[in-house]
Amino acid sequence: MLSVSLKSVLQHAKYFPLWSALTAVRWRSFDSRSGGLGTTFRAVMRWFPPARSRFDREAKRVFPDMKRSTRARLGQDMGWHMGRTLFEIYHDAEFQTQHHKFRASGPGLDALKEAQRAGKGVIVVSGHFGQWEAVRAVIKMHGLESGAVYRPHKNSHYERRIRAGIEAGGKPILATGRVGTRALVRHLRSGGIMSILLDEKYSEGVSIPFLGHNALTSLSAAQLALKYNLPMIPAFGIRIGDGNTFRVEFEAPIPHTDSIEMTRAFNDSLSRRIMDDPEQWYWMLKRWDGA
Repeated sequence: MLSVSLKSVLQHAKYFPLWSALTAVRWRSFDSRSGGLGTTFRAVMRWFPPARSRFDREAKRVFPDMKRSTRARLGQDMGWHMGRTLFEIYHDAEFQTQHHKFRASGPGLDALKEAQRAGKGVIVVSGHFGQWEAVRAVIKMHGLESGAVYRPHKNSHYERRIRAGIEAGGKPILATGRVGTRALVRHLRSGGIMSILLDEKYSEGVSIPFLGHNALTSLSAAQLALKYNLPMIPAFGIRIGDGNTFRVEFEAPIPHTDSIEMTRAFNDSLSRRIMDDPEQWYWMLKRWDGA
């Protein structure tokens, strides 16, 4: 009982700084509050040594010749982007209605619509890059709805806010694991759309190059696409301009070959995006551990 109480207190303590940042300036506009949390996260990446060290370890792997000062700026810029992204996810119900912010393009959007007209499910694949919820916002703008797969947070306070935000972007919201996988299959077979982020380490995955280094990667999206003959469409929401608007690009569906080659094609696509805008990828995922 004591351990449960202590755990609850620790979770409250860890969540309190973010709760404070989210609630202290509620009177300000959506974009101002989003930018404010971005500024807070930029400061964390500048002044909090554990965060700096974790970022440096990952960034050095990909950019070994980058100057220390340049890498420090990159880490701070990443913090600004991630702070804004987190705010928008926490307030996804409002974010999803701001249609003027989204500029959609790419052949994948027409392929998605065509599959839906034929009653087929669709797998949309993306990563922790830019604002991935902008992809689902565009899908909703076109009269459709995409569910999502997510990894539950260990802190119950973060979990509650994150799940509520993701649900506002579209349902069903399915946690990783066996139960979630079974529900995912049912949804796809019934003609639904599911969005999956494929850039987290998957311990039971296959080692596939990502940003030039092998990384354990899940093959599940490609396996489902092949098994049920579904399009697997990479899509990315890139933050542009002052950070309040998004270029949402739906790439052509990845050709059906085999699950490893299809997943490699996605890794290559995301890698190119990251190399073009490295500050927009969340470098804190420990992506290459154990590969």
